[in-house]
Amino acid sequence: MRRFVWLPPAALALCASAATVTVQSALPAPTVAAPAASLASSPTTPVTSGWVHAYAAFGAPKYGPDFSHFEYADPQAPKGGTLYLKNPDRRTSFDKFNSFTVKGSAPGGLMIFMFESLAIESGDEPQTMYGLLAEAMLVAPDKSAVTFRINPKARFYNGDPVTASDVKYSFDSLRSKYATPGYQTVLAGVTAAVVVDVRTIRFDLTDKSRDTVFAVAGLPVFSPKWAMGANGKPRQFDEIVTEYPITSGPYTISLVDSGRRIEFKRNPEYWARDLPARRGFFNFDRIVYRYYKDDIVSTEAFKAGEFDIVRIYVARTWNRQIKGPKWDDGRIVKELFQTGFGQGLQSYQLNLRRPIFQDIRVREALDLTYDFDIVKNRYRMFKRANSMFSNSNFAAEGLPSAGELALLEPFRKQLPAEVFGPPFRAADTGGDALLLRANLLKARALLEAAGWTLDEGGKLRNAKGEPFEIEYLSAEENSTAEETWQRNLNKLGMTLRVRKVDFALFRRRLENYDFDVITIVEGRFTLPTPSNYETSYGSKSADEPGNGNFRGVKSPAVDHIVAAMKAAQTQDELRTATRALDRVVMWNHWQVPDLYFSLLPTTYWNKFGMPAVRPKYYSIDSPSDAQPAWPLITWWIRDPTRR
Repeated sequence: MRRFVWLPPAALALCASAATVTVQSALPAPTVAAPAASLASSPTTPVTSGWVHAYAAFGAPKYGPDFSHFEYADPQAPKGGTLYLKNPDRRTSFDKFNSFTVKGSAPGGLMIFMFESLAIESGDEPQTMYGLLAEAMLVAPDKSAVTFRINPKARFYNGDPVTASDVKYSFDSLRSKYATPGYQTVLAGVTAAVVVDVRTIRFDLTDKSRDTVFAVAGLPVFSPKWAMGANGKPRQFDEIVTEYPITSGPYTISLVDSGRRIEFKRNPEYWARDLPARRGFFNFDRIVYRYYKDDIVSTEAFKAGEFDIVRIYVARTWNRQIKGPKWDDGRIVKELFQTGFGQGLQSYQLNLRRPIFQDIRVREALDLTYDFDIVKNRYRMFKRANSMFSNSNFAAEGLPSAGELALLEPFRKQLPAEVFGPPFRAADTGGDALLLRANLLKARALLEAAGWTLDEGGKLRNAKGEPFEIEYLSAEENSTAEETWQRNLNKLGMTLRVRKVDFALFRRRLENYDFDVITIVEGRFTLPTPSNYETSYGSKSADEPGNGNFRGVKSPAVDHIVAAMKAAQTQDELRTATRALDRVVMWNHWQVPDLYFSLLPTTYWNKFGMPAVRPKYYSIDSPSDAQPAWPLITWWIRDPTRR
């Protein structure tokens, strides 16, 4: 099964639903084997001296101003052929081409192949950006402003030059009330976008953080002509629906078939084809997406050769279905791709807006009833998520440091006592029935202390006589993992109902926080991005429909620590804040933690050439990652005459 992934709008590419889907008993978003060393190597503040070609959150960029190409791309890669893909997430169709509004679904490929930003993040370094539409950047030493000088060669596909006014229009549109609301949170720290001249734009920042600098650099840029109606007048941004976006990217839309298929055609006049940040990229002449409504059907379609490459999210599929004669004789390849990401928290999130979850003892009891090794780890492929920052050195370790205590002490009375001790560890059983029984007994004691007792029929009820009943909302075809959890809950007189809905309804209910329990993956990271946690945990976002604080967390301690993350001037300061945040979130039991996984299980037809060097940070096919979808943008077809 897959699970909803919250992908905050600070990412360079944001899909319409601000989300894609990944695992459950499935394979989660990838993580790092040992990222600590790579993330700890740049302890200084960002380096900038006047106008620069690149900007790193901490330390100096890897590639100098005279670099010819990224190492993970091959500048000699041949062009040609067609790449066939499936829908990259749970969207089973599309009904619009505006990826930035709430209503409807846009094709995922738009963000990878059509939209560009002022700068792009490297796949080689933690949070480092290089100019794309912008040929140079100027970041104020105190981060009160960031200025971009647009490349004079930059063009939209209709031939119009990209100007500072176009960037301002894009910024104003994305920050408006007509765009998905997450942008308003991310861009709240920008006071103005100022057109200095035709090729220069300055963003004035009240939120003087690296987070906001990267956010404005990563905003997609599009032409104001996209909004022009038949009468020649601009339309409201959310009224742009079926019009193809006018963008500067390497591909244009060549064919659309009723929300089930979309084809992109490479633009031979693409303005950036010889730019160092694009050399060796975008080697396929055509990109074809086919949308499937069922995972079983799509798996069979892949075996039949209807598409070329797919990331596998379900452990059972990987172990039982991704095999056979075509894999045995090498026609299809099965590979576990390693990346260098830290892994955000995948968990069953509890909606704290529901009275039943207000008592921390109830939330802890739910954690104790979840037997991870039986429910999820039958294939022994996963690790239990005990942190918001798994597989990285940003996770809490040992007792709180002096720096962590300085952040935590002002809120001691509001926090669980455990926050000030060792880091959180979930109550795993290793599959031992006796340990599970002990956990259930402890859970029963917590529930009784919280006022829940068994009636004569074995149902757990509170003092008002209300039964303990909660609903798990899912957009999946089956829920065998939840069924296992249900049995444990039933032993204590608790009822967990599984409600399966289509993805469109699932997303609407999430936008309105109309659920009890859902599964969310909080995304990968090279460096933890404070605005993501502000969106997912900030008190302000808890009351904003369509935002990412699904749990409904309202914690002054969390708000204070996230502010410290944003103010961090060194990686050490950032790490101190993340470890404090980790303790607060995990020990409050606002979720039942699930799993993480350090690899990208992928299967593909053996028809591709690929660069000799792999990036550290990349996805297989995600339309919403700041880092590159490496196979889609740098691989090539060895024999373009085939298919």
